[in-house]
Amino acid sequence: MQPFQFQYNWLLAALGLVPILVLLLLWALYKKRKISKKLGDPELIKKLTASYSPANFLFKFLLLTIGLSAIILAAANLQKPGKGDSLNRKGVDVLIALDVSKSMLAEDSKPNRLEKARQFVYKLMEALPDDRIGLVVFAGHAYLQMPLTSDHSAARLYVQNASPENVPTQGTVIGEALKTGNGAFNSKERKFKSIILITDGEDHDAEALQLAPSLASNGVMINSIGLGSPEGSTIIDPATDTYKKDKQGQPVVSKLNEPLLQQLASATKGVYLRLDNVNEAVNKVSKQLDTIGSSSITDNSLKDYDTYYFWFIGVALFLIVVEFLWPERKWKIA
Repeated sequence: MQPFQFQYNWLLAALGLVPILVLLLLWALYKKRKISKKLGDPELIKKLTASYSPANFLFKFLLLTIGLSAIILAAANLQKPGKGDSLNRKGVDVLIALDVSKSMLAEDSKPNRLEKARQFVYKLMEALPDDRIGLVVFAGHAYLQMPLTSDHSAARLYVQNASPENVPTQGTVIGEALKTGNGAFNSKERKFKSIILITDGEDHDAEALQLAPSLASNGVMINSIGLGSPEGSTIIDPATDTYKKDKQGQPVVSKLNEPLLQQLASATKGVYLRLDNVNEAVNKVSKQLDTIGSSSITDNSLKDYDTYYFWFIGVALFLIVVEFLWPERKWKIA
């Protein structure tokens, strides 16, 4: 029998609100009791609140609390595998490590380095229909934007939205990007893996060169794609629409660091290409990926799942209606 699972199990953390609400209730009851003692004669207060039912109040609170829990469980979407079949196919795991630092806005690659990088990734995904794609974006830090997936349409959306505005710190931490990308692969496999590093390589990253041998021993091929030119180009700051300047007030010139990218590719039996012609680059990278073979990949994206969120929605609606109709006053028996 296939086990039940929550599609969005991270939402279950919201159930932590329940004990917080209980603590708030206890605090409110404590404050209410203290205030009641300060108001005056206890017998008079008892007569004035004779119709109020603490039991009904607590029962209404219980209904709302269970209803909230049911809504959270509904949002997490309880499901189990249905009748659909998984798809077994041959492919390679490809992790795109995309530089989104501000230097990628330089226009020595038209329309700019970042946009040309996007064009390359789109074309590459079309050329690799059976491969799983993942995405790491990096500047001053590296972030896994999307784990490996066969859903190329989702991958395309992530690439389209990748920009310098999405990263809080600037820089070009290639070593951290490679480490993050390597962590997204299946560590038990020693082949069928490639990182496509797309960057201008502007900062000389010693950590990246130190990582290359361990990546190679883990079966990871780095294919480096260089953006820009060795001569360099000025950078337009999108926030001010003016040239970015250094501390001395001079325009910043961003240059392509080809030696670093060449060394990374060579150390892992990959290729280095300067991205001049997108179609030619895609063809060469595709051929290089063919040299590492392919493994059997189980793709669950076509499997049907039976979902049960509607049961929780039904419970939540029922409890909310009962809570609305349930009085706080004592029941009057005729």
